[in-house]
Amino acid sequence: MGGCGVTSPAGAQPFVIEAPLQGCGSTVEMLGALIVYTFSLDYNPSPIDGLPIVRTNPAVVQIECQYNRLHNVSSNALNPTWVPYTSTISAEDVLGFSLVIMSSDWSGPSPSNTFFLGDLINLQAPVDSTNHEPLRVFVDRCVATPGSNASAPAYTFIGNNGCFLDSQLTGSNSQFVSPRVAQSVMQFQLDAFRFYGLTTSSIFITCHLKVTLASANVDPLNKDCSYDSALSQWSSVDGNNAVCSCCDTSCANAPPFRRGSGAPKHRRRRASEVSAPAGWQETISVGPLFLEKVSPLSSVSQALSPRQDEVSADSQFQDSILGAVVGVLAVSCVAVLFFTYRKAKGSVNTKQ
Repeated sequence: MGGCGVTSPAGAQPFVIEAPLQGCGSTVEMLGALIVYTFSLDYNPSPIDGLPIVRTNPAVVQIECQYNRLHNVSSNALNPTWVPYTSTISAEDVLGFSLVIMSSDWSGPSPSNTFFLGDLINLQAPVDSTNHEPLRVFVDRCVATPGSNASAPAYTFIGNNGCFLDSQLTGSNSQFVSPRVAQSVMQFQLDAFRFYGLTTSSIFITCHLKVTLASANVDPLNKDCSYDSALSQWSSVDGNNAVCSCCDTSCANAPPFRRGSGAPKHRRRRASEVSAPAGWQETISVGPLFLEKVSPLSSVSQALSPRQDEVSADSQFQDSILGAVVGVLAVSCVAVLFFTYRKAKGSVNTKQ
């Protein structure tokens, strides 16, 4: 097998060949979630004893040994001194990022991709971290465009490494949803808008997502911050608002991030020195979303409201007039009855 012969005793059957995975001419490939070692098993028949003939054909058989990439391939017991291979992330790993338009109650994907000005568009950015250590996902940057390509105009509503710029620039209700439903999920809301001067109502959203270990501290490059217009301040979804202080300047050139006094002392790195491995970040687009100016139901309601108010006012006026007439009639009847009674009583007294 690949130059390695039978290791069982001569004449013993079945034949046994022991070969190391990375020896005997093997080749290795990464196929999806598998590590595949391939060997060539060569059979070369020997002539029949004493005769110059053979009655079998030579053959070459390909043998594959397949292992899951996320599991240990040794036949020995695994006694890790740090963390097992199954929970260690490699820069070669491809994580399952996604970006989904969600329903108004976050129960699932939105059944419609049509929204109206004044709506909040719910978006969810999860990462599938199966067989990995817990991960924390961040929405690093989001751009809206009228087309699926990077066409102009383009509106960056999240930028500067996770700062929700739209709420600061326009005073909108756009925000990251806090607290997180899970470390591997980020939910955020975008106040619906249209592009000025364009006849098309479609919008495509492209976001750059990335992850870090959930056990790692947030920092100016790995954060998600919302802006509170009422308080004129930034706040972090993950609770450490200090990492948002660079949202008004440039987070890529933020000064060294200082932890609390109780943290261990070590060399502090500038934010620009830290970057996620290639497999820990991905750019994803979603769309088209169609933005309408006013809801049809809202228009009908607004058109009917004045008429209803007029009808209500007329009705109240009519009721007031009717009430006044009834009151006058009631007083008149009482007066007539009173004078009739007095007159009748006077006549009786005179006869007596």
